[in-house]
Amino acid sequence: MDEFKSCHLDYVPENILIDVLSFLSVRELVRAGRVCKRWKRLVKDQRLWRFVDLTAWKGVTSRILWVLLRQYLGCGLRCLWLRGLLLSARGGTFLSESWLKALSTKCPRLSKLYLLHADLRSLPSCQVLPPSLLVLELRGCELPRGFFNQALPTSPAQERAEATSSVSAQQQRRDPKRKRLDSPSGIPIETLVLNNVPSFTDQHLESLTSWERLSRLELRDTFRVTANGLRSCAAKDGTCGVEGLSRLKFLEIGITGRQGYQLQMASLGLGAGWLGLEELSLGGKEVGPGLLCASRLKDLKRLCLWACTLSEMQIVRSCRMLRGLHQLEFLDVTFQPRQGPQVVEGEGGGEEEEQDGEEAAGEENSNDDNKTPDMNDPIPSLRRSLAVLLPSCTLVFTNCSIQINAD
Repeated sequence: MDEFKSCHLDYVPENILIDVLSFLSVRELVRAGRVCKRWKRLVKDQRLWRFVDLTAWKGVTSRILWVLLRQYLGCGLRCLWLRGLLLSARGGTFLSESWLKALSTKCPRLSKLYLLHADLRSLPSCQVLPPSLLVLELRGCELPRGFFNQALPTSPAQERAEATSSVSAQQQRRDPKRKRLDSPSGIPIETLVLNNVPSFTDQHLESLTSWERLSRLELRDTFRVTANGLRSCAAKDGTCGVEGLSRLKFLEIGITGRQGYQLQMASLGLGAGWLGLEELSLGGKEVGPGLLCASRLKDLKRLCLWACTLSEMQIVRSCRMLRGLHQLEFLDVTFQPRQGPQVVEGEGGGEEEEQDGEEAAGEENSNDDNKTPDMNDPIPSLRRSLAVLLPSCTLVFTNCSIQINAD
């Protein structure tokens, strides 16, 4: 017993202590570093700073960001989540260009950046972000007009510097082994997610056509994107080859929010076709017009429909031209009841509750009414119809329901 009384944290191996500290939040982790010198050294271990989430820490200012960057963040950082001051009563500048440059230098392996309620209008362009970023997600942010432009506004000093570096540029062209990402004008971001960004317009969408590595684009509640803007950015054959977002493989368009906004029906821009687009996700009010134009996508292999209300007839008519579809997914979809023939008295046994036929057949001690599948249930009939139209397509139903009529 005396041996157990003398045991304390000094006898615990450091690897176990680091595993215990990994369950703490960033704020609690900083406080734990004030316990003793040993804990201060352990808290700065880069294994604890691979995934940093600061969205739950309210009141994070630029001063706190500088302290975290100078004392804790380092080469181990992979993903960073930040909450801005756009909805804060204090306001003020949250992300500065100098802090982002310091972040690029000290955290060269940062691959994902998530910004929530951040005011980015003080930044000249997205090129001030770390060049190692592969995923950029913006939610509820404010953007300047030329945020996604490749070229930064150059000053006379920068022009003189570019003139003196012309010799080195020629050497880079001669060397075929040199990576293309070394040039400052390249944006290596592969995934861009925009969620409830009201300042995102067709002009921003047009700027994305200069991104050479963008393969995944998600537009959720971007009310100012129109069908003409999407049509002008679609990948199509031009005089100099494929123009537009030629490397895009995944596109998501969804409008599920606010009342009072004029519905632009941006998914109608898919009617002009899109070369190379393999995956399409439609949500909310964009599902109806998007299904009308999905047949023009020759390379489409996967289609996801979410947060909408559909009928069996609407789905079957839209999928007749999608012969090359490999997967069709329904997520949070409400199906309208199937308009079947009326049941004659004595044959159907009266009214039935709307439930899946398989569940009704598996129940014991059930009534005769529940032993037969519901004729108004569209899901079994939809499976049979799509199996004939798309024999090589996989159907996925996740959290779907059936609308119940008052009648």
